[in-house]
Amino acid sequence: MPMSSDPTEVAIAVDNLSKYYEVYQIPVDRLKQIIFKNRKYYQEYWALRDVSFTVHRGETVGIIGSNGAGKSTLLKIITGTLTPSTGTVTRNGRIAALLELGTGFNAEFSGRENVEVAASILGLGRGDIIARMPDIIAFAGLGDFIDQPVKTYSSGMYARLAFSVAAHVDADVLIIDEILSVGDAAFTQKCMRFLHRFKQRGTVLFVSHDTAAVINLCDRVAWIHAGQVKAIGPTKEITEDYLAAMQAANDVEGTFQIGRARRDALARRSHGVRDPRHAVWEAAGRGNTIELFEFDPEANWSGHRGGVITNVALLDSDGHTLQVMQGGTEVVLRIEAQAETEIVNPILGFLIRDRLGQDLFGDNTLLATREAPLVLAPGEVMRAEFRFQMPYLPTHQHSITAALAAGTLNDHVNHHWIDDALFFQVVAGHFSYGLIGLPMLGVAVEKLGVTNR
Repeated sequence: MPMSSDPTEVAIAVDNLSKYYEVYQIPVDRLKQIIFKNRKYYQEYWALRDVSFTVHRGETVGIIGSNGAGKSTLLKIITGTLTPSTGTVTRNGRIAALLELGTGFNAEFSGRENVEVAASILGLGRGDIIARMPDIIAFAGLGDFIDQPVKTYSSGMYARLAFSVAAHVDADVLIIDEILSVGDAAFTQKCMRFLHRFKQRGTVLFVSHDTAAVINLCDRVAWIHAGQVKAIGPTKEITEDYLAAMQAANDVEGTFQIGRARRDALARRSHGVRDPRHAVWEAAGRGNTIELFEFDPEANWSGHRGGVITNVALLDSDGHTLQVMQGGTEVVLRIEAQAETEIVNPILGFLIRDRLGQDLFGDNTLLATREAPLVLAPGEVMRAEFRFQMPYLPTHQHSITAALAAGTLNDHVNHHWIDDALFFQVVAGHFSYGLIGLPMLGVAVEKLGVTNR
């Protein structure tokens, strides 16, 4: 959404925020510090240092980072439960926060009593709390446990109650820190549906290690590393950089590399001859028309570089390279790679992603080579072809991510992972619901007449 300089359009503004903790080597040093205030008996551990960013009204901003990066400390300061060492936080509107388990509820109180206390703290009057209590209880779905002490709750039950309260207090801003990760699948889906509705009127600050959820929800992402903002920007780009960095951090051999060369996808449009049927499809106003761009070997990549992907292309069923195709038709995705060192058990794979970077579907060659494992010598080339029926896709830009790895499903080395190796644009289509539409093998309707029940 457009950024405004109007302060009334700012939901949260963090300015040069820092937080350090006093770390004492031995307990007696803490007593010495109290007595001798002019001397320093502690070491400073900086959980945050000079963090600045702004969340505008109506935005959903994600915060990602590894454990210990400072994410939870940042949220505690934003919500006012922790005091910064330096810097300021500006908040506008009613904020409802869902932080880590154990924050905000009294373990000795019942669920119902905790709802009353939490809702009153968030600004609801007694009458509003009574009126909304049935909806809060129904959303949480705790049954008779609502009148049991919270100390008897599982982590999932706690998450249900906490989210239900936040969902019913008319908050302007929701701050969520990993609490959804402990819920069951059905409740997590209910929460995600609520968040998508809430985004239409409110502001969300969302912290999670689940990058798929971050991509699904967030307009922008701030990547926190070692207490500082390493990067902030479009969700897809920042999460790709973060995931590559996480792989690099786990590299014990020191050979993992990251290459970054983002370019506008439109600059990579294929210049080949267009399929002559394209004009017919456009004139008829039907079908699911997809235009293909060119493979970019220098797109963002990461890996140990024991080999490289040299080509990614979509072909028709006869093996001809496509520039335009239709959703619902049979296609062949060809991926070629060349070894630079010896590669034992090479694996080629792909992911089809939507414009937000959400994974739609993908596959790899692991099972195809299980009975006859391959070994590539330096310089040897490998080709994989995946034949499938292209699903119907919504009218947005999509991309193909390709990867070359080696090993097994549970123990493999990533040699060359290319994000957005090939773009394609869905320019027309009838598909409008969900992420993809499946071509039907048949749709049958039969009138059965009157039956006695």
